[in-house]
Amino acid sequence: MRLVRRRHVPFAAAAFTAVALTACASGHATSEATGTRGVGVATRPLEPATATSSGPATPAATGKGGAGVTKRPLDGGTTRSLDGVTAVEQARLDEQLRHAAWADDVARATALVRQGADVNAKDDTVQSAYLISTSEGHLELLRMTLASGAAVDDKDSWNGTGLIRAAERGHALVVGELLQAGIDRDHVNRIGYQAVHEAVWLGRDTPAYVDTLRALVAGGVELTRRSRDEGLTPLEMARERGHTRLEGVLVKATTTRPPADPDGALLAAAARGDADAVAGALRAGAALEARDDRRRTALLLAVAGDHVDAARVLVALGADPDALDDRHDTPWLVTGVTGSVAMLEALLPAGPDLTIRNRYGGISVIPASERGHVDYVRRVVTTGIDVDHVNDLGWTALLEAVLLGDGGRDHQEIVRILLAAGADRRIADKDGVTALQHAHAKGYAEMVRLLEAPAP
Repeated sequence: MRLVRRRHVPFAAAAFTAVALTACASGHATSEATGTRGVGVATRPLEPATATSSGPATPAATGKGGAGVTKRPLDGGTTRSLDGVTAVEQARLDEQLRHAAWADDVARATALVRQGADVNAKDDTVQSAYLISTSEGHLELLRMTLASGAAVDDKDSWNGTGLIRAAERGHALVVGELLQAGIDRDHVNRIGYQAVHEAVWLGRDTPAYVDTLRALVAGGVELTRRSRDEGLTPLEMARERGHTRLEGVLVKATTTRPPADPDGALLAAAARGDADAVAGALRAGAALEARDDRRRTALLLAVAGDHVDAARVLVALGADPDALDDRHDTPWLVTGVTGSVAMLEALLPAGPDLTIRNRYGGISVIPASERGHVDYVRRVVTTGIDVDHVNDLGWTALLEAVLLGDGGRDHQEIVRILLAAGADRRIADKDGVTALQHAHAKGYAEMVRLLEAPAP
């Protein structure tokens, strides 16, 4: 697969909350508030932060990247780095960063990094902010740590990479992000497992692990190496565990002949919704943004057919949700036409541009409102999309819900949702007619009532 790095996606700001942490399997931590360990996979005991095959455990106070910062002595024996931060101050910043990482407080973590906290600095259990983001599935945090110099191949106390940690937990999007970042795909940890082994042997036969396994397949990981102790390949592990869905993915990945035309195979697989074939085509070297004769990418084809499984594979590997075709549609814009909330959710982690306009100058909430996609409108207004955007015809989502709707329950509910989201009922069309006036003219009594009601 020819990976195309996705453009920068802004870090999400999260509210800072205190999270009580307890030790859990594979040297990670879990929130006592939920009582869960990620998705509840098989456990192994936490070990102390002793030396690993990649070197000794790195204390939090070692400074940048655990490699040591150039120091100079000050009067009284205090040691200060060249940027003016003492070892004690650095250790404090790094500890605060790890706490923010466990809490998935991206805003706090970003602020601490700007103050000099090190995303690679580890505590005495060999946890760093970067490694925490991989095991806990904190995608925006991971992106921040990668942008801040995370050592992508860094190891935990099990001599495991972030890819192994993420695969064990079934974090498909994190797995994809790490593959895009160039992580060692086939590293073997000190108990003889690669990432694919841990996803199968320590995972579950659930959609999350199916997505994770497909991402690993698409990313080109080795699929036939036997684990050290069990002596099993990933496929044999799936059969031993009774993971029939994971077995199906691996059977196709290991027995299907690579396509002669990977790009064509990718587009065809996306159009028909064959997620395993999508992964196979990417594994065979298909370009992620390959296009057909109408400039449609694989992701756009998957979205148009509402093939969510195929879309999730593509998004995990970095497909562009804003790629325009010859009709000025994008994968994100098409979700407003289909009204698929599941597809909307699949595309949001890719960071779609909510302001890109279709050929009518509209954004996704407008066609969704016109077509009566209630659930979609209810969800999309929470994304920060502009509910008052005016298209080239002079219509907002509210105007289209009244003008082009049928006045029935679905369009009534959409009017209610848009008003609750702050839509401006005073905006008129090019003829100076408001939504209320159109509702009166059409005899839509319930819409009139909604539009005449005082704003909340």
